[in-house]
Amino acid sequence: MTLNSELAEKVGPWPPMTRRGILLSAAVVPLASWSNPAPVAVKHAPPALTAVADFDQTTWAELLKSGPRPAAYVFTTTYCSTCPDAFDKLQAFIAASRKKVELVAVVMDVQGVRALAHARHFVGATKLYAFDGFEPAIRQSVDPKWPNVTPYIVLLGRNGSVQRSIGPPEATMLKRWLA
Repeated sequence: MTLNSELAEKVGPWPPMTRRGILLSAAVVPLASWSNPAPVAVKHAPPALTAVADFDQTTWAELLKSGPRPAAYVFTTTYCSTCPDAFDKLQAFIAASRKKVELVAVVMDVQGVRALAHARHFVGATKLYAFDGFEPAIRQSVDPKWPNVTPYIVLLGRNGSVQRSIGPPEATMLKRWLA
């Protein structure tokens, strides 16, 4: 007894290879592969931020003196409609560079853990700060010429250089920053 005859006894005879049988086979094969899709590489999301650090009048001087390099600081507010987009563009540039860069969101209009409610807009941030103190004085410590417009982005280069931008930085500025 052959394998085909054993199979035929268990499941019955195979349908004759007619045009209908061939079309049926052609329809079943793609469905079988559709129901069992090939595994897809899953890109893991960066870990969610779970803590907020205070940003007061002394924080910026400390970051300039001994903070991580290179680093990008995005100063934002909870009501800024363009800030998440500017952050995403900056984050995409950093990801494409494949360099280790500190990417920080600084929320200016809420304090403490209330800033965590807005962390979902800054996926990929390595740290989250919230202003703690008199907001105009804190802004003054960051840049006396800052016109209180967000997003306000400060790029600190590996060599200590400082570049500032209202809105997303230009491509030439970004390239110079990570060069």
